[in-house]
Amino acid sequence: MSTSATASVSTHILDTSAGRPAEGVAVRLSARPAREAEWQELGGSATDADGRCKDLPALPEGTTHVRLDFAVEPYFEKKQADAQQDAPANRDSGPAVFFPEVAITFAVVPGEHYHVPLLLNPFGYSVYRGS
Repeated sequence: MSTSATASVSTHILDTSAGRPAEGVAVRLSARPAREAEWQELGGSATDADGRCKDLPALPEGTTHVRLDFAVEPYFEKKQADAQQDAPANRDSGPAVFFPEVAITFAVVPGEHYHVPLLLNPFGYSVYRGS
């Protein structure tokens, strides 16, 4: 929950290749108080069965920039391994994912809530400011 002195952040991931939430993706949250300041890693979470991170750390007072780092490669590797187990004749020797990590950086103002959904597939992604 944001206060007048801080912003707040939430996120979720939809795997558009499956039309389902992406469960088990590690997400790290970092913040900084100015464009040229060093990033401070605040902690992280992992997406639940609904693809949501419900326990991201609070942002420090004075935060102006936020970065969400999504570790998507392990998610797609597991998904590919599960598919190969179900259909070994369809093995593909290519990479499970083109973008192994997704880093989203955005500016915030105190008192606002920022919901940043990630629409994800093995070879692309899209983000936007949600509500």
